Amino acid sequence: MRQEKHIFEYAVIRVMPKVEREEFINVGVILYCRPKGFLQTSYILDKERLMAFSEELDLREIEDRLKMFQVICTGGSEGGTIGQLGIAERFRWLTASCSTIVQTSPVHPGLCEDPQITLERLLKQLVL
Repeated sequence: MRQEKHIFEYAVIRVMPKVEREEFINVGVILYCRPKGFLQTSYILDKERLMAFSEELDLREIEDRLKMFQVICTGGSEGGTIGQLGIAERFRWLTASCSTIVQTSPVHPGLCEDPQITLERLLKQLVL
């Protein structure tokens, strides 16, 4: 029996050491699937690769920002005001354009049967 496919949206999480140069390294993925009530992020922080890209990076700050993505995805008071928004609003807030060292790509749509498996596949495809 074939599972039903669901619309999902995702964005790639990037580290951009010098925003003015527009160079970046993909470090994670955030995925939102409304029909499944799914909002999660997954990242891999390859510290050696990041430091080779720019020795000026504050790895602790980057990791703290990435952890905050996870907290906001989970929702609740630990995520502050943003964490208490609805799931769609949290996704939109996390993927909004910004000029910071950690930012996201434009949002892309797709179809999936299982958002968790899709998140893992996208992480392997786009980050590793």
